[in-house]
Formats: sequence, C-alpha cells, structure tokens
Amino acid sequence: MATKLSENTEVALPLRNIISMVAAASVATWAYFGIIERLNQLETNITMMKSDLEQNTEFRIKWPRGEMGALPDDAKQDLRIEYLQKDVEKLQQLIEELKENK
Repeated sequence: MATKLSENTEVALPLRNIISMVAAASVATWAYFGIIERLNQLETNITMMKSDLEQNTEFRIKWPRGEMGALPDDAKQDLRIEYLQKDVEKLQQLIEELKENK
C-alpha cells in the first residue's frame, strides 16, 4: 500500500495534540535559552573572579615592596619616625656627654 504525499495532503490531528506539541516546543525552547543564559552568567563570573585574583596577587606582591605606592598615612608616619629618630640621637648624645662629665 503506497501512500502519496503532496502539498495538498491533509493530516487529521486533534486540536489538543497540536496545542500540546506547540506548548512542549515552547517550553523546550524557553528551557534551552534559560540554560544558555545561566552558563553565560557563570562564565562571566569566573572570568571576573580570575581577573580579581590576578589583581590581588599582583597587589599582594607589589604593595609590601612599595612598587604600588604608599598611603598618605604611611608617608606621615615615616616623617614622624624620622623626626623621632633625630630626637633619640640627640638624647643619646646628651646622655653620653653627661656620662663623660661625671
């Protein structure tokens, strides 16, 4: 028994089957694009984390060496320490002079 198909061939399907096929295709398409979007978000997050990690590693190595600058507070502290060192040296000289004079 040969079946001939042409552009005028009619197919009889119940309306509920057609609706369920359209709904299934819609849900499958929505799910596919939802998964693709989630994968893109995760890839973007991983890329951003890698960038942050590289910058953190660079900062962690270069900051203590002074290659990335210093805080203004550090500069103030350095000046204060230098001033105190000069005072201590003067006091030590005075103490030595007093010991010699005794």
